[in-house]
Amino acid sequence: MADRMEERIGALVDNILADYQGGKDIDRVLRFDQPEKETVIDILNKLQKLVFPGYFKNRSFKVYTIRNDTSMLVEDVLFYLQKQLQIVLRYQENYLEATDEVIRGKAEEIAFSFMEKLPKIREYIETDVQAAFDGDPAAFYKDEIIFSYPGLYAIFVNRVAHELYLLGVPLLPRIMTEYAHSLTGIDINPGASIGKYFFIDHGTGIVVGETTVIGNNVKVYQGVTLGAASTRGGRSLNNKKRHPTIEDNVTIYSGASILGGDTVIGEGAVIGGNCFITCSIPAGAKVNIRSQELVYRYKDEKHASSEPLDKEANWFYII
Repeated sequence: MADRMEERIGALVDNILADYQGGKDIDRVLRFDQPEKETVIDILNKLQKLVFPGYFKNRSFKVYTIRNDTSMLVEDVLFYLQKQLQIVLRYQENYLEATDEVIRGKAEEIAFSFMEKLPKIREYIETDVQAAFDGDPAAFYKDEIIFSYPGLYAIFVNRVAHELYLLGVPLLPRIMTEYAHSLTGIDINPGASIGKYFFIDHGTGIVVGETTVIGNNVKVYQGVTLGAASTRGGRSLNNKKRHPTIEDNVTIYSGASILGGDTVIGEGAVIGGNCFITCSIPAGAKVNIRSQELVYRYKDEKHASSEPLDKEANWFYII
């Protein structure tokens, strides 16, 4: 019996190995390593400790001075980020044949440039926490927002990933934001540019495309899509403005879809739930769907004001 099992396993392995020779993209073996998702997530976790030092403490450290603790975190992030950068830089054509020395130098330069952006990231995150506290009457404490709000976590990851995106880093920014997407249900492309005091309420199902521009004091509810009007152009649309611009002080209610690179939602506009918008909206406008007809069905004839909808089933309706 055991021999038979080994034979069957061996046949399966041979079959899989033969399939690896089929030239599929997913079989491609690069001349260089690929990024390690677990390491990228660990970098995010360490950055979270640096951005929120009073909330996400590194409990593995036994040194109780903030300088030493911060120094160890910074060194860890720089070390692992540089290692990942040395891998992903080779995805760029101009570094494909570069020497290891050139790659190491560029990775170090990018890593330090990114870490110098941490005060800016913290400045913006501080305003995001305030926007959530001001905008959500169900929030009793800012601690509650920092520890538990998925919207704030998605924004934090985007602000980190966006700075790497601006530095021209391949792969890592998208790995970060898709990790946040998997945890929160909020999909913000690292290319999206987001101003201060950004508040995502509830959040599940939100999509924000790569070339979206969002101003200050914008509030977005669950299920909102800031997307492209069409992707039929495929790769030809790369690096073109495909997603909308949302100006300052705009509120977008649940389920709304705002599409197109030429679409601008003017300052102070309010977009009602489930609106489908593919053209610009002037400043201060309030957009909503006209009330739809509601049909109520009853089993009891005394509640109805019309003929039975289904006489055999004795269903009635009222408009």
